[in-house]
Amino acid sequence: MRRRTLSAATALAVLFSSAALVAVTAGPAAADSSRKLPLTTVGDVVVDGVHHKIFISDPNLGKVVATDYSGTVLGTVADLPGVTGLALSDDAGRLYAAVPGADAVVALDTASVTEQSRYAIGENTRPRFLALAGGKIWFGYGADANNGAWGDDDGDIGSLDLSGAEPVVALDQDTETDYSGAPRLVTSPADPNALAAASSYYNRFALATYDVTTGSAVRTARNTTALTGMTSDLAYTPDGTRLITANPGNVHHVWQASDLAETGTYASEYHPTAVAVAADGTVAAGADAPYDDDVYVYRPGAKTAVRTYDFPSTGTSSGGDDLPSGALAWEPGGSRLFAVTTNYDNSVRLHVLSEPLKSAPALTVKAPATAPLDKALTVSGSLNATLPLPAGTPLTVTRYDAGDPNGKALGVKPLASGGTFSFTDKPTAAGNVTYKVAYAGDADHSAAAGSARVNVAYYKTPLTLDRNGLTVNHATTVTYTATLGYTYKNRVVEIWADPWGTEPKRLLKRGTVDSKGKLSASMKMSKDTTVTAVFAGDTRYGRAEAKSTVRTRAGVSTTLSRHYKWTKFGTTWYRTFHQTTDPLITTWHNAYPGRYTRLDLQVWYDGAWRSGDSQYFPLNSKGMSYVTLDGDGAAGYRFRIRSVYVDGYTDYVNTTSYGPWQYFNFTR
Repeated sequence: MRRRTLSAATALAVLFSSAALVAVTAGPAAADSSRKLPLTTVGDVVVDGVHHKIFISDPNLGKVVATDYSGTVLGTVADLPGVTGLALSDDAGRLYAAVPGADAVVALDTASVTEQSRYAIGENTRPRFLALAGGKIWFGYGADANNGAWGDDDGDIGSLDLSGAEPVVALDQDTETDYSGAPRLVTSPADPNALAAASSYYNRFALATYDVTTGSAVRTARNTTALTGMTSDLAYTPDGTRLITANPGNVHHVWQASDLAETGTYASEYHPTAVAVAADGTVAAGADAPYDDDVYVYRPGAKTAVRTYDFPSTGTSSGGDDLPSGALAWEPGGSRLFAVTTNYDNSVRLHVLSEPLKSAPALTVKAPATAPLDKALTVSGSLNATLPLPAGTPLTVTRYDAGDPNGKALGVKPLASGGTFSFTDKPTAAGNVTYKVAYAGDADHSAAAGSARVNVAYYKTPLTLDRNGLTVNHATTVTYTATLGYTYKNRVVEIWADPWGTEPKRLLKRGTVDSKGKLSASMKMSKDTTVTAVFAGDTRYGRAEAKSTVRTRAGVSTTLSRHYKWTKFGTTWYRTFHQTTDPLITTWHNAYPGRYTRLDLQVWYDGAWRSGDSQYFPLNSKGMSYVTLDGDGAAGYRFRIRSVYVDGYTDYVNTTSYGPWQYFNFTR
């Protein structure tokens, strides 16, 4: 069998070209980031703008973890069974945590991330959510599945006063609203004495506001009929005039704080779970939407989201990661939005959304799949954004090809009306040509880029190699000459020999062709051989090969020994043996594993050579065969014998070759 291998030089050239093109078609790294956290569930998320920390509670593991803004863990407080709601003191010195498994509110030091105090709320109260208002800590409490069946009126509001010598707990602040589950709580950023609460369990919708100026929760408005189902999160607007809630459906609801009449909605996605409002009024509406967008960001007063986010799947589920209740928070005094997600495998990640206030343009680029070299082609596309960009917006264009693997700037192209663009270019190099179009972004838009790849046809390269079809004897030196026609820059040719059989392919010569385009290489032939001239190509002329197959007859020699004299018949000399002596026939062919020789025996009879028996004999590792011939009864006869290599009998690496006849006779 013939053994062929790919030229290493050719393989490296192809690899280099491909790697360069792939590198430029990859988009820039996203500014957003995420990091896995040592948590399994998410109860609440609070951002400390003073210490630049993010605090996340894990009810399942019973701990609170503090990270920096990149997700690096800075500290952990454990032994907080079921910890859920978190609230930060006004000076950011204390973080309060609702710990239902201990029927307590626990104070943590935000600087050292250690537990400082634990305040008992009352047996089986199971506080779950917190808010600071009117100088007190307010908590939503009530039974849950861990200590009893859910009821219709098992949730209420309590307060913890730490201003005196001893903590003072006041329960049952609103026994009439009948919250389903421990109510979620939020404090108005515009009024430190305004508090809002909402049912956290699905049996009943209940939303209420309170004035806590007197130290007790005085209800100022209530709505228990507008919706059905639980409230997963709620937040005040910065001016305190409205509340936004995350309830079942595909919108986030907006309520007038004074009377809790619904005043509008923010479109989101089915199963809203979180809402966060920045100091400037920007709204982040989050939903648990595995196959749709998860976060919708609305600028103040806007009815359409300026940006959306769809979290990828980081677990074994086909859908994207989940956004738990209350798992969105803005960076205080900054523009970043933090989101904490969970996946099907109980893994938690912190996502840092770095440009949530900017519209994220989608830039698409279209180009023909194939194109000729040195002919103009058209590249077109569009740049669409939730905040439309005006005509004339500059787009930078870069072309990457084999001639300019690091890119060649093609200038700035303006955006046309309607968000489209188009330009023409004449590719100067063949192969994969990539056009990258980039928008730098501005104060209202993130940067965007897109690319399209064109396969530009190479010019055909004229390349020939002589000697094809030649048959030579073993050990003949053959000179091969390759002739290369016109090319652009590369004038190097390689000549490779691939002997048939197990011998590896080898390079005979690599060099620059002469002024006539010729390059020659010689080799001594031992087997049938395919010789290939290879031109690797350049930026305009394609790779080319020319093959030449030369057949090589097997080497052959045959000798007879043990004769006692020579005898001449006519013009031919014969070795003469006694018929009691067996002639030794020694044959050699160039060695090859498993090779045989054929011995042809003829006898002179009735005026002509008559064929006798032909028989195959194996050769040893050196290509030798030793055969004896029984001469009994052969006296008076003349014989001749030859060795033959037969192409295809056991291998195909040489062409059939006949050795010369060896003549002999016997006497008594």
